[in-house]
Amino acid sequence: MKPIIRVENLSKQYRLGTQQASYATLRDSLTNAVAAPFRRFKNPNSAIRHPPSDMIWALKDINFEVMSGEVVGIIGRNGAGKSTLLKILSRITEPTTGKIDLYGRVSSLLEVGTGFHPELTGRENIYLNGAVLGMKRAEITRKFDEIVAFAEIEKFLDTPVKHYSSGMYMRLAFSVAAHLEPEILIVDEVLAVGDIAFQQKCLSKMGDVAKEGRTVLFVSHNLQAVGSLCTRAVLLDGGVVIRDDSPPEVIRRFLNQQKEQFLTNRSATSAHFKVERINCQNGKNLSQIQSLQPLVITVDVRPLVETRDIAVHVLIQDEEGKYLVGVDSVDFGAVAEYPGCQTAQFELTFPHCPLPPGEYIVDLYVNSYSNHIFDFLPAVTGFSVSQEPVYGSRLFEKRWHGEIATIATFQVST
Repeated sequence: MKPIIRVENLSKQYRLGTQQASYATLRDSLTNAVAAPFRRFKNPNSAIRHPPSDMIWALKDINFEVMSGEVVGIIGRNGAGKSTLLKILSRITEPTTGKIDLYGRVSSLLEVGTGFHPELTGRENIYLNGAVLGMKRAEITRKFDEIVAFAEIEKFLDTPVKHYSSGMYMRLAFSVAAHLEPEILIVDEVLAVGDIAFQQKCLSKMGDVAKEGRTVLFVSHNLQAVGSLCTRAVLLDGGVVIRDDSPPEVIRRFLNQQKEQFLTNRSATSAHFKVERINCQNGKNLSQIQSLQPLVITVDVRPLVETRDIAVHVLIQDEEGKYLVGVDSVDFGAVAEYPGCQTAQFELTFPHCPLPPGEYIVDLYVNSYSNHIFDFLPAVTGFSVSQEPVYGSRLFEKRWHGEIATIATFQVST
């Protein structure tokens, strides 16, 4: 069977610090055309004067094929090349070397409002997007009511989209992309803009799209979604394919890779915050954590922007990428309120660790509600839970599925 996507020796190189050139006048264009041969004669190497240190490879020799009906998850840390790959597949940017063969109509959702004209209404943008996909007006009209109902924007349908919130933008953009029957649907992490309920709705819709035999490429930091939705996963790191296998195998490789990195680097930086230290210990300040014994997670965070408040949300996932525990400092009244860019220390304590033996990854949201900032820092640290006899000789088994009424405490100091 012929693949619907074939990528061969794909590479993309960028020049650091490059600025977009301004628009030239007709006189400038004519002058440059006349002078160009003389510049080349004067310095035949003028086209390659940029030193190699100014160049980076966002992607390097990528090869893979995708069959019709496959749902492929693409994962990797920030800067691994995931979004660059999707932009090339969507024909937004051109590769430096290599080639891509696409056999089918492609619909992409890479950024909020992709393909929308801000001055047009939601109704007009639905027809505009359909036309860009090569659909006839009758086809768009047949799907129109489904698109509007899924996006939940009926009241704002005839309002210019420049007045939409980012959430409304995203809902309509995803609905258009998913309902206009492309053979290939490409979705980036943009779904994180929506609320939890709508994210689940989008994931369910992508599952329905896959069941209809269409192909989905899905980039996400939500490993649980990748594991449940995708039939295959690709791990990128440094612009290179590290693993192309079943989702459980690729997720396990990624988490092990992340664990190796945060063991040597316990700090992380987002657009608005620097996590100066994050540590997981038992109640005796030791790194060895045991089931049903105290677990203390300490986070030192400093804002990089002027803000009045900081809150953190700690998420713990297992080695398969499933989220098990999520605790928000706001729920405990632990919010750092102060002027300036001081460091705040958050301490989350579980008197009785509610986790069975195994390896765990910690994700972190750092928020400033006064600034409407919500930064996500994946896999900032991790820890191991060892098996400890409880109630005499009985062990806390990994297959145990009960619940423990665990009381957690969250404190903050500046």
